Amino acid sequence: MSQHDRPASEGLSNLGGMDVADAKNIVRAEIERLTPALLDLSHTIHANPELNFEEHHAHEALTGVLEDNGIDVTRGAYDMPTAFDARVGTADGPTVAVLCEYDALPGIGHACGHNIIGSAGLGAGIAVAKVAKALGGRVAILGTPAEEGGGGKEFMVRRGAFDDVDLAMMVHPADRDLRTFHAIAIQQLHVTYDGQAAHAAASPHRGRNALDAAVLGYNAVAALRQHIRPDERIHGIFTDAGDKPNIVPSRAAAEWYVRSHKMASLETLKERVQRCLQGGADASGCEMQAEWIDPPFYDMIDNHPLLDVYVRNAMDVGRHPLPSEEGSMVVGSTDMGNVSYAVPSIHPMIKVAPEGTPIHTPEFEVYTGREEGDRAVIDGALTLALTMVDCLASAETREEIRAAFTAAA
Repeated sequence: MSQHDRPASEGLSNLGGMDVADAKNIVRAEIERLTPALLDLSHTIHANPELNFEEHHAHEALTGVLEDNGIDVTRGAYDMPTAFDARVGTADGPTVAVLCEYDALPGIGHACGHNIIGSAGLGAGIAVAKVAKALGGRVAILGTPAEEGGGGKEFMVRRGAFDDVDLAMMVHPADRDLRTFHAIAIQQLHVTYDGQAAHAAASPHRGRNALDAAVLGYNAVAALRQHIRPDERIHGIFTDAGDKPNIVPSRAAAEWYVRSHKMASLETLKERVQRCLQGGADASGCEMQAEWIDPPFYDMIDNHPLLDVYVRNAMDVGRHPLPSEEGSMVVGSTDMGNVSYAVPSIHPMIKVAPEGTPIHTPEFEVYTGREEGDRAVIDGALTLALTMVDCLASAETREEIRAAFTAAA
């Protein structure tokens, strides 16, 4: 049964009898106990950046800490060698999931701070594992590889990881503490152009210039950019532009990212972009092949009742997440959006670097491995853990979360 089909009352009764205050005290003590291990974990992941689906060091480090804390974990879960799944508690009640990311970026390592995400999420999950059964529910600690373009979470959605999950959460580093990340939908496009090689001086008339096709397509997209929504983005690079200037290029290739505020509007924009790129091929007498890379990343549907619980706990921890305002919001894309279409989800931001330091930059990467990043690991772990306790303990809270999810579907 999918999450969309589940009755609102299913799995919502609190079967445990532990007092919430007692549970939170246990969680706080656990995070304090775990602090040295979590910081070591963050540092080793930061020092060993790994790309999409290649996060073998991080996978082993994270799952090793779970096992060191007596938690059984499935390594290589969901047909992905660097995914993992650990669940603790009773399946008779609600299941809350905390998600760990741990892949890095080419050239600039953990400039998105996934070492912090993975360590904070793991710490929160281990802490809540101490009280989940007593609260009448279960915690799922999910290792989700390849957020930076690979879409590991979408494959986990498709393969059943969230079928019995009632809500999901994670926290992402930024230059401010924010309620939300303005995540818009994205899909990658690879295009190749095939023409006819010729000597550029002796017989240029015999050639069909594939690079011309790519350049004309690029310029057509540049013109299109004037006539798209303010919250849409199109950006591309050439990945193959020929071999030597005196040879008419017979092949050219480009990689494009196409983004829109919702999945529905993304489909419309994709068609417009592909027509522009095809126009370059038609004008130059070349052939074009277009491959839309699966999976797309969905826009993020933030669950505001769940966010309210998170913000209350963040303030108790000493953080003050702010609403995102036009002109100051952090904009991007994440496969957490795909999860938010499947179950109620949140993706708040936690301050790691001075305000104005953009993510995905070498400057931000420095802060994710320093004291500022360490504070975010511990504060993030504690805030997530306290939020999960509130959700496990209160059927009323879960009903509000479910109602908001159903209304947004």
